[in-house]
Amino acid sequence: MIVKPPSDCPLTLLEIANLMEEAGLPKSAHQVITGPGRLIGEFLASSQGIQMITVTGSTEVGIKISQLAARHLKKVHLELGGNDATIICADADLEKAAEAVVLGRLARGNGQICCAVKRILVDAQVYDSFAEILTKKAKVLKVGDQLNEDTDVGPLINEEASKKVEVAISDAVKAGAKLRTGGHRNNAFIEPTVLTDVPPNVELFREETFGPGAPLVAFKDIDEAIEMANDTIYGLQAAIFTQDISRAFDIAYRLEAGGVIINWSSAIRVESLPFGGIKMSGHGREGLLDTIDGMTEQKVILVHDALSIFNNK
Repeated sequence: MIVKPPSDCPLTLLEIANLMEEAGLPKSAHQVITGPGRLIGEFLASSQGIQMITVTGSTEVGIKISQLAARHLKKVHLELGGNDATIICADADLEKAAEAVVLGRLARGNGQICCAVKRILVDAQVYDSFAEILTKKAKVLKVGDQLNEDTDVGPLINEEASKKVEVAISDAVKAGAKLRTGGHRNNAFIEPTVLTDVPPNVELFREETFGPGAPLVAFKDIDEAIEMANDTIYGLQAAIFTQDISRAFDIAYRLEAGGVIINWSSAIRVESLPFGGIKMSGHGREGLLDTIDGMTEQKVILVHDALSIFNNK
């Protein structure tokens, strides 16, 4: 296995490689190559001796790698972008829903997770109440060094990434969104941001935004909510908040996503369960069983007339 970590954050995967060596894995079995993805990733995808490529990254990168891998008919597994919707029904536990949005969008990972909460669709009956609860929770979050125990929101991966989020928030406000809290940038840090009355056509709502910005949009009925949730090229995960389990499963079946979380954030995965998306979010599934299955080639060995002796009696 050859691992190419992201150029801006290779340290975790280097440490994992050390742990594998300490556990007794042969050094050549797990190799790590650091450097620019355009050079190393494209080289590995184009190399004839590589049998399978797995990519965790942007949809753009996934398409490029797939094109290169196709030259030698390599197997390709893609875990790509997402624009994960959270649907909050009128009967939802609003406090719990707000807590899930805080952890799934503003705090853990600072919004830099493929299955993080990206779009929050709230029933018009409870829209104002939920917005107020979420805003209060966001205002008390502490921004700073993520290594400190009392820090809630750390930096984005680099300053360039924070600038992109700042522009997306600014453009949404210019288009008519109301900034309830946050919105300011300090180097690589973005304040936890809550916006209401967000036009559904702005980048912050339409595209995958990696940062602590929570756009809220109201819906009148569940059909409208599902239509808005599915109106995207992505299909990674989604979340539903409701006290009605029948409604929850009905919505879950109608959502175009690889996974649906009921009454918690979309930014969650269980390693023993399949994880992955549909549409432009990729194909294939990760998980203890699914990964092994995806990396296994089946072979049939057939012995002809093995029991033909019984036909001679």
